[in-house]
Amino acid sequence: MLTNLEKHHRRSIRLKDYDYSQAGAYFVTICCYGKKTYFENVKIQNIIEQCWAEIPQHFPNVSLDEYVIMPNHLHGILMLHDACRGVQLNAPTQDSSNKPFSKSSPRRNTISLIIRTFKAAVTTQCRRIGCEEFAWQRNYYEHIIRKEKELESIRQYINENPISGNWMKRIQIK
Repeated sequence: MLTNLEKHHRRSIRLKDYDYSQAGAYFVTICCYGKKTYFENVKIQNIIEQCWAEIPQHFPNVSLDEYVIMPNHLHGILMLHDACRGVQLNAPTQDSSNKPFSKSSPRRNTISLIIRTFKAAVTTQCRRIGCEEFAWQRNYYEHIIRKEKELESIRQYINENPISGNWMKRIQIK
């Protein structure tokens, strides 16, 4: 049975022809599958916080800014600096017969590779501690921050986003 590609094609939410490996500030939101409140689990909170804090160790061209862990999503600001040379932290994109596993495999030092690596690390560690049901929502939201005033506004949003509760984690790294 053939599928209608127009009907089933997902529209990309990325800015067309934008180089997501270029230096700049990016605001990202990453959500749990089905809006489930997995992040209320302290063990998962700790995994999220640890993996987020370790991003610059795996991607030396990245520094972290404000972020907050909410019950079912994470908001954070990633700062990409001039790309550094080195090994791409990415699984092989071809099998033994040179057929591509994925035509959409992200390029080196891009926001998509950083988020994909982060999500994979969190998922792996959640599985190791027995949280088999943990899952991410497909994709993520990203916004390119272009002005200092916009950066300050997003930082304020991140800091004021939590309404109440002591379950959340919030940090400012400068």
